[in-house]
Amino acid sequence: MLAVAVLAAGKGTRMKSALPKVLQPLVGATLVERVLASTVNLQPERRLLIVGHQAERVEQQLSAIGGLEFVRQQPQNGTGHAVQQLLPVMDGFEGELLVLNGDVPLLRSETIESLVSAHRDSGADVTLLTASLADPTGYGRVFADGEGKVRGIVEHRDCSDKQRSNNLTNAGIYCFNWRALAEVLPKLSTDNDQGEFYLTDTVAMLPLAMHVEVADPEEVNGINNRKQLAQCEAVLQKRLRDHWMAEGVTFVDPNSCTLSEDCQFGRDVVIEPQTHLRGICRIGDNCRLGPGSLLEDAELGNNVTVLHSVVREATVGNGVAIGPFAHLRPAADVGDGCRIGNFVEVKMSQLGAGTKVNHLSYVGDASLGENVNVGAGTITANYDGVRKHRTVIGDGSKTGANSVLVAPVTLGAKVTVGAGSTITKDVPDGALAIGRARQLSKEGWADRPV
Repeated sequence: MLAVAVLAAGKGTRMKSALPKVLQPLVGATLVERVLASTVNLQPERRLLIVGHQAERVEQQLSAIGGLEFVRQQPQNGTGHAVQQLLPVMDGFEGELLVLNGDVPLLRSETIESLVSAHRDSGADVTLLTASLADPTGYGRVFADGEGKVRGIVEHRDCSDKQRSNNLTNAGIYCFNWRALAEVLPKLSTDNDQGEFYLTDTVAMLPLAMHVEVADPEEVNGINNRKQLAQCEAVLQKRLRDHWMAEGVTFVDPNSCTLSEDCQFGRDVVIEPQTHLRGICRIGDNCRLGPGSLLEDAELGNNVTVLHSVVREATVGNGVAIGPFAHLRPAADVGDGCRIGNFVEVKMSQLGAGTKVNHLSYVGDASLGENVNVGAGTITANYDGVRKHRTVIGDGSKTGANSVLVAPVTLGAKVTVGAGSTITKDVPDGALAIGRARQLSKEGWADRPV
């Protein structure tokens, strides 16, 4: 049997945030959610989260994750003290305990699986994850023989000059035989500089300690401040971009673009500089995104271009051109072959195939048929100060420049709206609608007495 315990009780003072450290966002998920997700493939019998600082907030954030057991650590007095809180709740448990840190979010599931597998194969009382660092300053050094048996761990401040030349460090991630650990946990002491109970001290108390060295030291990067948070963001973003470039997506300037893990791309997609994708995005074949675009929870068909524009919670068909400087807002549904041009905003509207809204227009709470041409500056006036109302425009209709359609209003098929009109009544099929004041010219106006 396997139990997983995640240490998530710390304050994270150096983050300088009202948000608990383990709830800081990283590529669309919190740090602790990322740690928990890395254990899913292990299918542990128990998953325990040791919480302390703002425990209620952490528990609320994770309430939707089934099967979590929350264990309170009050006060927070070190990693050993955190794991001591498991003694009553795991009484009678038989198996391994995997201890992870809620602020170490880059661990791959394959690395964790290798640690657990090596622990079981060796029959060790504890197996710890280690990393060889180019600059191990500040990290505890692990001293082990060629077979992986750990002889000891020495904190950096206690190392001799010779010991500091060893760059094998303790990553703070352990797999224990629970029964062996439970016997030594009560023997931990606070006789150290910090006056805390260190889980590290249990390694020397157990008969057989082994280690597994992580292949990529970046995986064990912890987060204590905003700089380290940004560094971990960069690592995850690079992983995502590398994955999609291997799948055939072109990034013109990879380092200037960011993705979410819920993005999916078709073939021959080109992503221009300064383009960012958030949430669940589905991008079809031969799309060109950017430069300077933001897509969030967006679904795009094939052969779509998005230039200097924002697409949020919208659905776009095939062969659509968007931008520059367009904004597709939630519930915009744009059909095949449409054109959404300069400074156009579309919200909660359906646009039929071949419809064009080329410049300086607002389409909100509307249904437009196929091959509608919306003239420059056309506005659907959908709000009466209390409620939103819908505008319906039939196939093949066109509006002149600077038209205002005051909803609720319906225009039939093949309707023409004269430029500068304000339309307040329904218009039948095939009609010309003009709603503007008659032009009046007063001759000699410039020569009038002042």
